[in-house]
Amino acid sequence: MQTRTTVGKTPVTMLALSIALALQANAVVKAQDSTAQDPAVTTQPADASVDTLDAVTVTGYRASVEKALDIKRGEAGVVDAIVAEDVGKFPDLNLAESLQRIPGVVITRDAGEGRNISVRGLGPDFTRVRIDGMEALSTVGSTDQNGGTNRSRGFDFNVFASDLFSQMIVRKTASAEVEEGSLGATVDLRTARPFDYDGFTLAASGQVGYSDFSGKADPRMAALISNTWADGTFGALLSVAYSERNALEEGSGTGRWANGSSNGGFNPASPFTDAFSDDVYHPRFPRYTQMEHEQKRTGVTGALQWKPSDRTEFTLEGLYSKIDAERDEHYIEAISFSRSGAGKPNTIVNDGYIDPTTGALLYGQFDNVDVRAENRHDEWATEFEQISLDGSHEFSDSFKISGKIGTSSSKHDNPIQTTIMMDKVDVGGYSYDYRGDKYAPVLDYGIDPVDPNGWNLSTIRMRQNKVENDFDIGQLDFSWIISSGFTLKGGVLAKDYSFSSQEWRRTENESIVPTFGDGTTLVPVNMTDLISLKGISGSPGTWVTPDFDAIADQFNIYSGEGSFALSPYAASTRSVDEEDRGVYLQGDFSTDLGSVPFSGNFGVRYVKTKQSSTGTATASGTPVPTTVEREYSDTLPSMNLVAELAPDFLLRFGAAKVMSRPGLGSLTPGVTVSVSGGARTVSGGNPNLDPIRADTYDLSAEWYFQEASLLSVGLFFKQIDSFVQTTRVVQPYSASGLPASLLDNTDATVNDDFVFSVPVNTPGGDLKGVEANYVQTFTFLPGAWSNLGLQLNYTYVDSQIQYLTSSGANSLNTDLTGLSKHSWNATLFYEGERFSGRVSATNRDDYLIQVPGTEKGFTEDVHGQSGSTYVDASLRLKLSEQLEVSLEGINLTNEPSMQTWVGAASQLPLDYSETGRQYLMGLRYKF
Repeated sequence: MQTRTTVGKTPVTMLALSIALALQANAVVKAQDSTAQDPAVTTQPADASVDTLDAVTVTGYRASVEKALDIKRGEAGVVDAIVAEDVGKFPDLNLAESLQRIPGVVITRDAGEGRNISVRGLGPDFTRVRIDGMEALSTVGSTDQNGGTNRSRGFDFNVFASDLFSQMIVRKTASAEVEEGSLGATVDLRTARPFDYDGFTLAASGQVGYSDFSGKADPRMAALISNTWADGTFGALLSVAYSERNALEEGSGTGRWANGSSNGGFNPASPFTDAFSDDVYHPRFPRYTQMEHEQKRTGVTGALQWKPSDRTEFTLEGLYSKIDAERDEHYIEAISFSRSGAGKPNTIVNDGYIDPTTGALLYGQFDNVDVRAENRHDEWATEFEQISLDGSHEFSDSFKISGKIGTSSSKHDNPIQTTIMMDKVDVGGYSYDYRGDKYAPVLDYGIDPVDPNGWNLSTIRMRQNKVENDFDIGQLDFSWIISSGFTLKGGVLAKDYSFSSQEWRRTENESIVPTFGDGTTLVPVNMTDLISLKGISGSPGTWVTPDFDAIADQFNIYSGEGSFALSPYAASTRSVDEEDRGVYLQGDFSTDLGSVPFSGNFGVRYVKTKQSSTGTATASGTPVPTTVEREYSDTLPSMNLVAELAPDFLLRFGAAKVMSRPGLGSLTPGVTVSVSGGARTVSGGNPNLDPIRADTYDLSAEWYFQEASLLSVGLFFKQIDSFVQTTRVVQPYSASGLPASLLDNTDATVNDDFVFSVPVNTPGGDLKGVEANYVQTFTFLPGAWSNLGLQLNYTYVDSQIQYLTSSGANSLNTDLTGLSKHSWNATLFYEGERFSGRVSATNRDDYLIQVPGTEKGFTEDVHGQSGSTYVDASLRLKLSEQLEVSLEGINLTNEPSMQTWVGAASQLPLDYSETGRQYLMGLRYKF
């Protein structure tokens, strides 16, 4: 028997139905009691036929699917959810990797682990994350090719263990009661609370993970304990999670592609020079890479709940998470191709092959090439803390108030970021060859790469970084049931946000190199290490690098004294403070249009933003700390409508004005000059940038055709009125008008080419797409086949954003960076009485990472990243009601972690890396 649901009904309707059901149940009980007490009433014979309903308890992954669909069905707006299968049992090991199962959500990875998400083509900066109802931001560090230290508004999900959370909701449409700041989606992360469970609950799990690349085993543990007392009016909960991860990442890189005549050009006496023109391109520093990642992650949540009466409830909850990481990066590269002065102009091109289609010098043989081997060591940690108190009180059956105060802090500290380099100069017989596998080139360095003799110490580069993000939030809301079909909501929100960034560098010029005991820079043989690639094919697979610890100890580089003293790097010291004050009014309604139940909400939110940005500007050649203040306001109407055309068929429509504040790095006044190896950049800020604003529309149809099943199709359209784009141009530093003093303590000169980047507001453009979602449990199949289930979804997104050149002229009109036109997810699951399992595949199409391109010849082209398909699997066997054993596999097809390129047609390689497969075996106990 199918029961019509009350999707979209207001609280008063639900209350009325609940009361009616309670009264009916009470009447039945009284009738049964009176029958039992009245001997005149004839009882049914014991052997009479009685129809009974079996109680079916759904558990495991299927229960997670059902709960997620219940949440989706009950919301007025377009949402998707992921719910823990059981206490402390989230479907995936990583939050970002769980979110990618949702239609329209794709992720980026760092060292093979999910880090950021994009929703419907809009990147991490446009997705706002709330933890237990409070906006929060967590950031981590990374390799240079992955963006380095995160100084943006993009949320790094890898700070947290998934075991700490019980639910994630992705809100794709806006409503007045949900605060502003998102163009893509608002993601609500929820930790567990004691009132979620019935009395005493204890669960614990342990796993051992193994990476086939690193060859190391890693522990992972989690536990939760919760209880309620005083007739369920008081509860306490504590959960902890700890994990370690060792990952090996291997690959190759080119450091972008330069045209043949840039950086002064090659030696004009070269035999092959006549074949060169401005349309011939070569890699700037072809290299192989190996990175060893070690991280430890600790998380704790706690919650106290008190319900002094049926109308009053208070919740105090806290979250603490810390990720500690160490990373060692090893490279061997030819650096002459990115140099001017004594570098590239001295290099002789003896032979080569120019691809006639791409104009790329895919093969070259050279003399007078400088070869470098380097070893970089990073140590960083991010510590996240949040505490909040919320409460609610019902003054009557129709009027309720609720409030929340809280604070959160994310502190990223990178005290060690040190690179030691050693060189061999003017090497003859060097060659590279990209004619085969372009991501595994054959590199012949003209020397024996495993010979430790003859290397000279060239650079000891030292950095320190700190980034802090803080939120202080206070809000007060009311809900007033005016009639059985209408509820008025409203509230105020005060939110203070602060961001600060600091950097320190060697006080003296990093090119000043200390000498060894013999008075030379020649690296002793016993101060070198040998590095070997394990999984990547190519040549060379083994090379010598500086022994980091030996050289660091030799010169006592962390003494903080002499030439190794660190001082603040003014150009990278910046901050942003925002005071956001908002108020909203929203009406929730439920009625009937003829025989069709019709519900939804409409409202408006007004917010004023007061912003203060501090950085270092340049006045008359002197760096000067500068603060720029501004205010702006937004009025954001929104509407969500739901028509229940049939008991199981819903039609939704949503429309809203939305806004997202500009990226933090874009708001800094002044400039930041950065010299990191062969990379030379000047980044300018623009504190007067306008927010990104858009009009959004959604239309979707949802058919819940059977229990725990769904077929839905949704259309979405975003008219982006304004956008923030970073324009880029390559030019000599001397052409910028900036003082040469900003290059002090670096090995760069004013004649070197730098990449100059400046953010500007652009006209924006349209974004449109479609989502399709299919979920079905095959309960109609016979026997064990009825335990099967399937989840499929597909998303198509297209955008036309007008990009600008560095001069402000129109450039390309193309997709947003980070937008994959096609993406899909598929999960086949089985949920038996004792055995369960699932296999999942997620796919995203190619996407752009920079528009327009940087180097000459690519300024009307793009940089991009290839798409990927990841396959994961999970098997579980229940040994008893309390004990379960599990086996999981991640990235079973060894999909590359990164595969980037330049040029939409040519797709010349930029960076490539693999991290291999990961397997986990574990036990779980629940009491």
